[in-house]
Amino acid sequence: MTNNPEGLQSYPKVAVVILNWNGRKHLEHFLPFLQQSTYPNMSLIVADNGSTDDSVSFLEMNYPDIEILRSPVNEGYAKGYNTALQKVSAEYCVLLNSDVEVTPGWIEPVIELMESDKFIAACQPKILMWAERNRFEYAGAAGGYIDRYGYPFCRGRIFDYCEHDNGQYNDNVEIFWASGCAFFVRTRVFHEMGGFDPFFFAHQEEIDLCWRMQLSNYKIFVCPKSLVYHVGGGTLPKGNTLKVYLNFRNNLIMLYKNYYRGERLWKIPYRLLLDLVSALKNVFIGQETYVRAVIKAHWGFFGWWLRHRKQGLFPKKKMHKPDTIYPGNIVWKHFIQGKKTYSEMNASKK
Repeated sequence: MTNNPEGLQSYPKVAVVILNWNGRKHLEHFLPFLQQSTYPNMSLIVADNGSTDDSVSFLEMNYPDIEILRSPVNEGYAKGYNTALQKVSAEYCVLLNSDVEVTPGWIEPVIELMESDKFIAACQPKILMWAERNRFEYAGAAGGYIDRYGYPFCRGRIFDYCEHDNGQYNDNVEIFWASGCAFFVRTRVFHEMGGFDPFFFAHQEEIDLCWRMQLSNYKIFVCPKSLVYHVGGGTLPKGNTLKVYLNFRNNLIMLYKNYYRGERLWKIPYRLLLDLVSALKNVFIGQETYVRAVIKAHWGFFGWWLRHRKQGLFPKKKMHKPDTIYPGNIVWKHFIQGKKTYSEMNASKK
C-alpha cells in the first residue's frame, strides 16, 4: 500500500476489465505489469468474449485470483463490455486492451483527477507506442478530438502521423474523446448513458459514448501523469478492410446520432463526399480494397438508417454542445496546408 497522493483522500474501488478474444499471448505478456500496479483498491477482471484459444485455461492455471467473466460468443468490443460491466461492482472501471503495458502508478493520478470534479465522466492516460516508446500511439496519444466534420484526431497524432513525446502534452486538459484502449469511466455514468452502442460492434464506440456524455453536460479529460504503452492492432491490424469498413460506417452513424438536426442536413452529405475523395486518392496508390470498404461502409450507414435507426442508442439529452470540437477542417489543414502536428493545427483554429 502506498501513501495517498496529494488530493486523494480515499481509494474508491477501481475494476480493471480486460475484454479478451483469443489473446492468450497478450495476457501472458502484459498481466505481470498489471500486477505491479500500486493502487491498493483495484480488482482485475478478464471478460472472455467467446475465445477459441486456451486463454481461459491459461488464466485458471496461472492467475486463480483474477475473476473471469465468460461469454459463449464474440459480442465485439461494444456489446462485450456492456455485458461485462453489468456484472461489475466498482465506482470506476478501466476498460483496458489486452495489449497494453501499464506502469506501476498509472491509476492514482487519473482517480485523483476524476475525484476532483464529479462531472469528469471519462479519462485516459498518455498512450505511447509499445515498440517505439518515445512516440505517441495512434489509438489515443495524448487525448482525442474531432473536427467540425467528425474526423477524429489526437494531441500527438494527426491521421497517420504520430509525434515523438517530448513532454509537449503533459498537462491535464479537457478533450473530446478518451481512447478505448485504456478508458477510465465512472461506472454510474456508463450505465446512465446506456453504455456503448452495441450496433457499432467495434471502433469509434468510445467516441460516440464520450459525445453523448458531453451532450449531458459531463466532461472528458486526459491525465498524462498516467502512462501506458500500447501495441495496437491486436485484434484487427491497421489497413484491415473490416477495420476500414467499421471506422467509416460507425463514424457516419455517430454523426447522425449526435449532430443537431440542422447540422445533419449538410454535414453528413459533405462527409460522404470527403470520404469518396479520400477513397479515390487510394485508387492511385493501388489500394482498391480500401475503396470498396469505404463504399460498403456508406451502404452500411444507409442500411442502419433504414433498418436499425429506431433501435439506435441516441443521446438521452442535448443540454450542452461540446466546446472541444475543433472548428476547422483537419483534412484541409493536414493534406493541403501540410500541418502535421496538433500544435500546428491548434495555432490557428480555422
